[in-house]
Amino acid sequence: MEDIRAELEEMLDEAEWNWLQPHADRQALVVVGQELDLIEVGVAIASDNVQSVQHWLGEQLIYKPSAEQVADWNVNRSKRFNTLIVQPFVLVQELAAA
Repeated sequence: MEDIRAELEEMLDEAEWNWLQPHADRQALVVVGQELDLIEVGVAIASDNVQSVQHWLGEQLIYKPSAEQVADWNVNRSKRFNTLIVQPFVLVQELAAA
């Protein structure tokens, strides 16, 4: 489990919406709520922790972006996100505006 965490911590990155849009187009983007730790979510998904993932989905703490969110991000193309790739998904967490 710690190996997965260390690997994911190295993969944590920041990206603009332009880079993420193709992943949204193929339904691979997963938004992670601010109250969750992006690495924790990545570890849970990578290690098949169904119980945690189902809980977060149920509480809408992780979710696919809505059409409204995508439209908003398309307008604000310089919007930045913390990102983490956990195949086949790209986990994103919005960064506060600078």
